[in-house]
Amino acid sequence: MNNGTPDTASETDRLVTATRLRNLGTRLLSLAAIHSDRLVNEELTRAGARKWHYAALATLDEFGPASQAELSRRTGIYRSDMVTVINELADRGLVERAANPADRRQNIISVTKQGHRHLLKLDKLLTETENAVLAPLTPPEREELTRLLTALVDHHGRNM
Repeated sequence: MNNGTPDTASETDRLVTATRLRNLGTRLLSLAAIHSDRLVNEELTRAGARKWHYAALATLDEFGPASQAELSRRTGIYRSDMVTVINELADRGLVERAANPADRRQNIISVTKQGHRHLLKLDKLLTETENAVLAPLTPPEREELTRLLTALVDHHGRNM
């Protein structure tokens, strides 16, 4: 046996797992998510980033400049946490703040050229990580998995 952590179970351990556990979809989903999340966090950390950095940069890149409140709504990051994310990104020159001409009390956040280059680097890194996580699946299976996970997330009301 191993140290008891589910993501390091050996083949022998898997063979002695109760069938009802092996066939419980919510448990399998949780175990896969734990493994995926760990790998994504490790790779982002190596690149000097966090998941929230990526979410903010990707959202700004796709939708254009936004207020912190709008960025918070679009990413699902709490407003109080978004301030920290924007501060971290701004300190690294990846985003910039400018006063909103329509409401001087509000900042508009936009991606810098350096931020866009960093985002492309993170896109590549996350694609490689996703390929590693989903390695046992064929391309059609990956598409089906994405479709099914999207249906679950949409059903439970989480804006992606």
